[in-house]
Amino acid sequence: MGSVISCNDVSIRYITGDLKAIGLKEYVMRRITGNYKVREFWADKHVTFSLESGDMLGIIGTNGAGKSTLLKAISGIMEPKEGTISVNGRIAALLELASGFDGDMTVKENAYLRGAMLGYTRAFMDEMYEEIIAFAELEDFQDRPFRQLSSGMKSRLGFAICCMVDPDIIILDEVLAVGDGAFRKKSGDKMREILNSGVTGILVSHSIDQVKELCNKVLWLDKGDQIVFSSDVNKVCDAYSEYLISKTLPASSEDIDNMASEYGKRVAEEKAKKDKKETKKLEGILAKGTKNTAIEAALDIIENNAPEMLDMHEVGEWRRKNKG
Repeated sequence: MGSVISCNDVSIRYITGDLKAIGLKEYVMRRITGNYKVREFWADKHVTFSLESGDMLGIIGTNGAGKSTLLKAISGIMEPKEGTISVNGRIAALLELASGFDGDMTVKENAYLRGAMLGYTRAFMDEMYEEIIAFAELEDFQDRPFRQLSSGMKSRLGFAICCMVDPDIIILDEVLAVGDGAFRKKSGDKMREILNSGVTGILVSHSIDQVKELCNKVLWLDKGDQIVFSSDVNKVCDAYSEYLISKTLPASSEDIDNMASEYGKRVAEEKAKKDKKETKKLEGILAKGTKNTAIEAALDIIENNAPEMLDMHEVGEWRRKNKG
């Protein structure tokens, strides 16, 4: 099976201080005074990976790692200075969701405008408009100027429009964090629905739990350098979590193994401390409380740590009968 996305030794460079950046007048003045300097900044260096149909890649790394720049290159917005990128299929890139809208136009007009920018026909937008507005939860704001919306509402509209496509490849840059908690859950469920249809995806997220849940491959970048590309998502994510604590980058696969193991120990120790604290809390309540308060305390602890042990219907009935 051929690769849907392939990056081969990709390096992406920004140039500051050149003619395009400073303008002709400033360029001439700096040339005359001998003060003309061009600076290079390599946002990504020698990145290599490939994805097949149905793969979901999580890209992790701290701010400035080169994650969003790489997504722009894969989306065709930028070109790499070195190396090659091969993409086979239609791309839906959910990058800056709130961009591309007109503040003076209404929400409805902007929905049609954004749809046209993404290549949707008028007939398609007529058919899908009600579903888009309902998903974005903006039914009461359709005739308001777009500028009156909050940033979260703007992002919800952008997300809803982008989700109506039928892509081969979907690219997500922190977009599952838009809106409030309820909308984040809804957007996450929608993404899972799209991904379960066999679409190939790339997700940039600072939520390690999200990467673990959605992705079967992971790419770790740091200041443009590729630390590792792997199908062992849990191990690499645990090693990255340990790096966030220790601030020490791995130099080998053995280092990644050790860092993941160390993080696992940290998590186990934290859980043990939490369990011990809860146990002491329960012992205190049992020692001085009534029968019902002791039972309620025990239920709270089991609910938080091992909910599968409880029949929540029976718990609810008990709480209802013993309320007050």
